Order: sequence, then structure tokens, then C-alpha cells
Amino acid sequence: MIADLLREPRVAPSILAADYSRLGAQLDEVMRAGARVVHVDVMDGHFVPPISIGPVVIESIGEQVRAVGGALDVHLMIEPPEPQITLFAAAGAGLITIHHEATADPRRALEQVRASGCLAGLAIKPATPPEAVEALGDVIDLVICMSVEPGWGGQRFMPASLAKLERLRSLIGEGVALEVDGGVDLETIGPCAAAGASVFVAGSSVFGAPDPGAAYAALATAAGAR
Repeated sequence: MIADLLREPRVAPSILAADYSRLGAQLDEVMRAGARVVHVDVMDGHFVPPISIGPVVIESIGEQVRAVGGALDVHLMIEPPEPQITLFAAAGAGLITIHHEATADPRRALEQVRASGCLAGLAIKPATPPEAVEALGDVIDLVICMSVEPGWGGQRFMPASLAKLERLRSLIGEGVALEVDGGVDLETIGPCAAAGASVFVAGSSVFGAPDPGAAYAALATAAGAR
């Protein structure tokens, strides 16, 4: 299902910035506005300083998201990812992204993700060169270009990410989704789309707004996305 969703540009609201006391209600708001890809950041306190959520939260929101034809885009900021991949797949992830920097063998980890029944994504930090993904094109369905240092929401977009997005798009071609994650708002989303991004993770700019549904819709319009 998520493969079909990613065939067109998408804004992916990130629940890292949501009010967890109202998570279900806030998800309803953005899904009524058209959101179908929901981004979930999983942090272990080791690869990145914060600790966020585990499979139980993914399982608890999965039915709600799938009921409207949506899917969960699960970003594993954990080191190593391999022992956890099957747990997150079983919990209901549609796509699982691992970090290039978090595993000694990215190819093996990506193959494990696909074997679990999920699409496979590869994320790279700001300091990691785009060429890191080049040899893995046959085992990736999506690349995340981190436009902030991973770990904390609400950071400012790094302008150098635009050139990196352009380079990544030239390396992976049009058949692989290119996601930008970090500092995406009404000011940055248009340039990211022009640079080749097709999925736009938006956390604070959606859930930090008075009306998350309206904020989502405005971002989607600005990017020519859904």
C-alpha cells in the first residue's frame, strides 16, 4: 500500500511533534486534511540522545492510519537496527528506514527490512556524502536526506541540504522516493520540491500549529503534494 502512496509527492506529518495526550485526535485532524503517510521517529538514546517510542505505539495507531488507506513510515534512529526490524514490521510499519551510519552492513539491514515485508529506506546524516547510497540502489525504496542533525524536533533547516537533495536525486533516479526530514515548513518545502524531494517530513510546522489539519494542507499545496 505505501508503495502506491509514494508514487506521488507526499507530506508526511511526524508524530514526534504531536501532543501525545491527544495523539489519536491529532492524527484524525491531519488525515481528514488528506495525510496518508505518517512519519514515526524511533530513537534509542544511543544513536541519538533522546528516547522516543517503540513498537507498542506503532501498533496502537496503525489501525487508525490504515483505516483511511494510510501507512506508517517508521524511521529507526537506533544502533544497531537489525535486532529491532522484525518487531517494528510486526507492529505495522509499512516502510522502515535505517541509518547508514548505524549499521556495519547497510545492505544486509536493508535486505532484512524487505524480507520482513516492508519497503526499505536508507537515511543519511548531514555530514554523510550522497554517494553513500550509490551502491545500494537495488535494495532501497526510499532515501531520507536529513536536513538537520537527527534527534531533536524543531531545528532549523540546513540550506546546504538543497544541493544534497539534487545530488541524491541524480544518483537514485526517479524510481526511488526521496524524503527530506528536518526544518520543513512553508518557507523551505518549495525549494526542497524543486531540488528533487518527493516526501516531506513535517513535525513542528504541522503539530505545532493551532490547526494541524490546515497547516498540513498549506504545506501540501506549497509542495504540489498530498
